[in-house]
Amino acid sequence: MAKEIVDVLIIGSGHSGGMAAKILTEKGISCLMLNAGPVADVHKDTEPKPAYALPFRGFKQPGILPHVFQANEFNANTWVDEKEVPYTYDSQHPYNWVRVRLFGGRSLFWSRQSFRLSDYEFKGKSHDGYGDDWPISLADMAPYYSRVEGIFRVQGQADGLPQYPDGNFVPDTSPWSTSMQRFVTAGKQRGIPVCKARSSLGVDGLASSVNLLLPDAFATGKLRAIPNVVVRELSVDKKTGLINEAHFVDRISRREMSVKARVVVLAAGTLESTRLLLNSKLANSSGVMGHYLIDQVYGPGIVCSVPEARDGKATSELIGGNALVPRFRNIDTKEKNFIRGYALNIHSSMGPMDPRNFAAYGEDLQKKLESYNGSGFHTSLMAEVLARYENHVSIDKEVVDAWDIPALRIQTKYTDNEVNMARDAVDTSIALAEAAGFEVLSKNYDPNPPGYSIHELGTCRMGDNPKTSVLNKWCQSHDLKNLFVVDGASFVSSGWQNPTMTIVALAMRSSEYLADQMRQGNV
Repeated sequence: MAKEIVDVLIIGSGHSGGMAAKILTEKGISCLMLNAGPVADVHKDTEPKPAYALPFRGFKQPGILPHVFQANEFNANTWVDEKEVPYTYDSQHPYNWVRVRLFGGRSLFWSRQSFRLSDYEFKGKSHDGYGDDWPISLADMAPYYSRVEGIFRVQGQADGLPQYPDGNFVPDTSPWSTSMQRFVTAGKQRGIPVCKARSSLGVDGLASSVNLLLPDAFATGKLRAIPNVVVRELSVDKKTGLINEAHFVDRISRREMSVKARVVVLAAGTLESTRLLLNSKLANSSGVMGHYLIDQVYGPGIVCSVPEARDGKATSELIGGNALVPRFRNIDTKEKNFIRGYALNIHSSMGPMDPRNFAAYGEDLQKKLESYNGSGFHTSLMAEVLARYENHVSIDKEVVDAWDIPALRIQTKYTDNEVNMARDAVDTSIALAEAAGFEVLSKNYDPNPPGYSIHELGTCRMGDNPKTSVLNKWCQSHDLKNLFVVDGASFVSSGWQNPTMTIVALAMRSSEYLADQMRQGNV
């Protein structure tokens, strides 16, 4: 491919790469997509097996995927092998980097929670004085959010809360279960909103780039895709000073290849896109690339039992459903021990209880499990992590992956702000649950390690000032006008929200801008 020049080279096939491909090809622009993994065929590449037929009975094999808590023996080959593609960190401050190298990327496993950021996130500094504002606002993003919500069929209910912006929803008319209504009432008595959750319905239970975005791109005849290739480096034309070529290696044969392109769109995921740019020594005149790594705090929460549902009395009218408590701290008042805010996922289930919630053994434990079965009520935390310069990634020159590409070193940790927020969230959950008449069985104040949320963001942040940011408000490099980064790397703050809707809306906005700039001959 060394002699061919493609219009746009897209690196990555997840939600952001899929949206870029859809928008650009529908504008008549030819695109080539490179992806580091294979095309998965669920019917051909999977087979049902009972747990007893597996060596570890379905549990994760010891020593395999130590940082992927989501892994087990049934799905272990889904995740990136950390021995094949390693990363490093300080042993005192571990980081869970959860990766998928399949066509469609992590979009295949998205939880489908679908939220807009509010101006409490976009303009966080203006509200509380910390960090930096984004160079865009909710008003700039609203038209794109609405279009994305239409594509993904986001189900929700309008609540009229500025911190939980309403959107283009498939109406959620489902009634609250009695237990959920009791929790809603307990929140209302304390001025804490308890709202319907918002999630993508997708199509046939899947809301990935593979089924919602890429088919439209392929249908134009303008998209070609190459699986199983790992991009090693981007290079610059010495005459123009612009990116003109990508060098990559076949994952299986190890054949080295390259392709020339007018424009490069990075959509490989926050840390992989940053790793590629750092290894290429490009687009970092500001010196901030790799810095301000952020995600969200997950882990803290409580497990309760609804007494009226015990001993076989659970019904779908009493138990079941989901809710969300959007950010309510530091909106109109100011907390003493932390800034910004968090949300709570609420879940009620008629399923079995986890034995770890009971301080009992043997026959006593069995009786507890039988009695409490079907009475579960849970809360779990989603909290903002503050953007700090010192939380960063760099290239580890002593470690390489299976294709001799230098690995990433991740240096980040949570601080008192995140810990204090988590404590407040758990204490608030307990207060609401007890007010609703539930028994609190267990509580966890301890955050999971950074990265656990799988929402890594911010290492190529956007901004108006080229001296303090990597990208402009269009996700375009300040240094190289034909380089765009459309994944989560552009984020200035994380908020509490699942970032997918924002990532996809930014990719749509950026791609339309790119198409217009190409039409005008500016790129």
